[in-house]
Amino acid sequence: MTISVTTRTDPGRAEQRATRIVFFIAGFGYAAWAPLVPFAKARAGISDGGLGLLLLCLGAGSIVMMPLAGALSAKLGCRRVIVASALFVAATLPFLTLVSSAPLLVAALLIFGASVGTIDVSMNIQAIIVERASGRSMMSGFHGLFSVGGIAGAGGMTALLSLGISPFAATLCISACILAALAIAQAHLLSYGSRSEGPPFAIPHGVVLFIGMLCFVLFLAEGAILDWSAVFLTSDLHMEATYAGLGYAAFASTMTIGRLFGDRIVGRLGSRQIILVGGLFGAAGFTVATLVTSPAIAILGYALVGVGCSNIVPVLFSAVGRQTVMPENVAVPAITTLGYIGILAGPAGIGFIAHASSLSVAFLVMALMLVGVAFSGRFLRT
Repeated sequence: MTISVTTRTDPGRAEQRATRIVFFIAGFGYAAWAPLVPFAKARAGISDGGLGLLLLCLGAGSIVMMPLAGALSAKLGCRRVIVASALFVAATLPFLTLVSSAPLLVAALLIFGASVGTIDVSMNIQAIIVERASGRSMMSGFHGLFSVGGIAGAGGMTALLSLGISPFAATLCISACILAALAIAQAHLLSYGSRSEGPPFAIPHGVVLFIGMLCFVLFLAEGAILDWSAVFLTSDLHMEATYAGLGYAAFASTMTIGRLFGDRIVGRLGSRQIILVGGLFGAAGFTVATLVTSPAIAILGYALVGVGCSNIVPVLFSAVGRQTVMPENVAVPAITTLGYIGILAGPAGIGFIAHASSLSVAFLVMALMLVGVAFSGRFLRT
């Protein structure tokens, strides 16, 4: 029997498993691009400044597509949107290793970014529906699989390249893995979207705007560590550049572990306590990493930020499923867009404060913002 787009069945274990696979696919495909950046730069013959502007195209493509992704999920169902966007990710990755002109690279990155943004929104809409049907916390585990996928994607691509495999052949391997995983998941993706439809785009307001601003701060913190932790470790703490990446590695590792075990913790402590304790841990981590003079302790500080921030964003996405101010197909793109803006604006904002004062002051400002997040949980419906 053919199931129509509007047919709704109660999601069960099969849908939960499919949701986990899709989160893994999204992280896997997105992270596989990172090891390819130096090859793209050399092939196109662009400067570091040009590369920075070029990489903004990926984020721009994501942000532009996110509102439309919510509307498409409501109209066509999560399955169709997720499958289509995952296919675009798999198709675009090999193309990114072939183009040699900047204009074509811009176009390819816009499409790749749009595909990533689309799957990000649609899979979170599915995750909200599946979690709500289960009656228990599941969002941390879903987001943990995204992190695992990211580690596997970046690590797998790096391993393939280190074996002497060409970038094009390596991306074909990655794309084949994406298609195989998608084939397993697609039958149990939801044929419908959010419970009520809304306009394709709406300015976030009320609790949705509040949740979006909290996501902005959390993604801002992630962007700060991603782009500035190595700089701080080398310039302020005089760590050897060879090991400077350990700061972000510690953050990413503890965040992934925290999310994989997060559903039990959220179920035991509750959403408000997760935001309170997590925000304070994150602020403490930034403070420790900034004020100590030992690189090893600073790395532990970044790890503490990962522990603290790991489950706040999943809790915030769950809160979107409980609010009634805006339909999910509008609310999810809104908060996701604000989060992406945070991770894109984070490096520039930190750099601006560092230029006006110092990098230490910029990180302490980040700590204060996380304190603000910590005490915001009491305003959310749990």
